[in-house]
Amino acid sequence: MEPLTIKSIGVVLRPSTPELKDKFYQIKEIFEAHDISVHIDTISGGMIDVMGQEFDIMCQGVDMLVTLGGDGTLISAVRRSFKWKMPVLGIHAGKLGFLADFDIEELDAFVPKLKSGDFRIDKRAMLQASIHSKDEVKEVIAFNDIVMTRPSISKMIHLDTSVDGRSFNTYYGDGVIVSTPTGSTAYNLSCGGPVLFPLTQVFVITPISPHSLTQRPVVLPGQYEIEVKTPDKSALAIVDGQDMYEFGADDIIKIHLAKESARLVHRKEFNYFEVLKEKLRWGD
Repeated sequence: MEPLTIKSIGVVLRPSTPELKDKFYQIKEIFEAHDISVHIDTISGGMIDVMGQEFDIMCQGVDMLVTLGGDGTLISAVRRSFKWKMPVLGIHAGKLGFLADFDIEELDAFVPKLKSGDFRIDKRAMLQASIHSKDEVKEVIAFNDIVMTRPSISKMIHLDTSVDGRSFNTYYGDGVIVSTPTGSTAYNLSCGGPVLFPLTQVFVITPISPHSLTQRPVVLPGQYEIEVKTPDKSALAIVDGQDMYEFGADDIIKIHLAKESARLVHRKEFNYFEVLKEKLRWGD
């Protein structure tokens, strides 16, 4: 991959947080001091009374995105900019995130490294899914996970899965999580799924409160595709906790790793295990 030259950035702020205005100007000042032009998307700009650009237009004109907020802000920006193959740097606006792991106080020292190419881009696997119904096929992309679950708390859901066209498993319970390695420390973790190293090309299927104690998470190599069906009239597919789709008895959901990966910008010395240890309080 040819080295990335950073001459301009696009900034995305956590929604409904106008108090980020001062931090935006701090970021803007730091980047502009190093001759990097700074743009902001219209939604973020409108929130802090700054003229912005429509998100897709901004992505076409900048070399990198910078998110200011939490992991949710970064996940949304990665998904929305996925077709533009945008590298994304996540600055946390509060406490350290798994993804938004950069502190604004570190920025001044890092930008010269960014300009000289002294940084790294980690490629994170994304999920590509298609929801096939009678009338249409919906294409969706997920950075963390796709959760297939029941629409009502009063009954279990029945999900039939197959791997590369061969019948694999039937799940009864609250649902199933299909997670990327990045998403393994999200909902997957709280449901007893494994932590996966984020740069691996695999995904994990984790049952949610299964009726049978023999049901366990399964890690699959990235070249496989899984299909999910339900005999139930109604079920929900929730993508990264941000988008929701209904599916039912005549529908099929096909999920596989996307051909392209998300690109996260990190310091060369960034260590995933240090973040993991701090976030999960291991060794305390």
